[in-house]
Amino acid sequence: MSGESESESESQIRILSAAQVEQCLNMTDTIDLVRGAMQQVSRGQCEMPLRFIVPVGGGNMMGVMPGAMQEPACYGTKLLSLYPGNPALGLSSHLGGMMVFDAEFGEPVGLVNAGALTALRTAAASAVATDALARADANHLCLIGTGEQAWSHLEAISAIRPINRLTIAGRTLESVDRFADQASRAYSSLFFVATDDVEKAVADADVICTVTSASEPVLYGDWLPDGAHVNAVGASIPTKKEIDVSVVQRSRTFFDYLPSIMAQAGEIIEGLKSGTLTEQHLLAEIGAVLNGDADGRLQDSDVTLYRSMGVAAQDLICAHHVLQVAAQKDIGTIAPF
Repeated sequence: MSGESESESESQIRILSAAQVEQCLNMTDTIDLVRGAMQQVSRGQCEMPLRFIVPVGGGNMMGVMPGAMQEPACYGTKLLSLYPGNPALGLSSHLGGMMVFDAEFGEPVGLVNAGALTALRTAAASAVATDALARADANHLCLIGTGEQAWSHLEAISAIRPINRLTIAGRTLESVDRFADQASRAYSSLFFVATDDVEKAVADADVICTVTSASEPVLYGDWLPDGAHVNAVGASIPTKKEIDVSVVQRSRTFFDYLPSIMAQAGEIIEGLKSGTLTEQHLLAEIGAVLNGDADGRLQDSDVTLYRSMGVAAQDLICAHHVLQVAAQKDIGTIAPF
């Protein structure tokens, strides 16, 4: 006998692939889950050490995102490879796993594909913010970027606003035409415009999502029409800036988690350091708006901005849900651990 206890010998973990995550979690449910997570974040009900990044060479990175939450009671860590060049090779730029632990006994209970989880929860967070901040009649969506997050954001924003027009903007006409061609088959009722001119793309948009891997700004404040809502999503480390400081200056600015944007949002850090921004520009966490503790849009002409960094609570609540559904449906691989 090895001397291990009976409980130790019976420990098991459920492993879920990307396809299995998608079997267990749809966009509507993800939006609801993320909304609840952000409310908890702003009530102080989550423990979320800042994400840290480990360079692994060639401009690639490993990200580590630990966290714990009270409802549902769980904790875990997302370990993710960030390879910006992967999409050009037909691979996801986000690859890794989310390890989830049982809060009662501390046992690891699940390993969930983090690429699929990230795609769903990131777009869902933008949808939650759009629902809280965008005009009720917003129907023209502009996506800046043509990768996997563009697809997820099209689905998510369409779930909470009556989108009937879609403008796609990207670095090359080839990439935007390809995206528009594929999207038009899935969303046949939409009117599509494809362009490589971002300024023209956003000129009359109601909801604008920046979902690029850009290191320098692709969106400027004086390009934004009155009444627009912006979800700035793609730049999640200080060395990348998808939006110019002027976008923050122009907007009523909200965010997922104050410590994250103060430490990791390049344009915020730059603006505060230079004095072009003050902390008064940073109005509130989106959870505070959802909880009724802060005002969002005040009038139709306001420009609103949601600066998304992505937080562990979003991953945790979705991973916990996925594991519960997978257990009910007997989906996934059960392995001794």
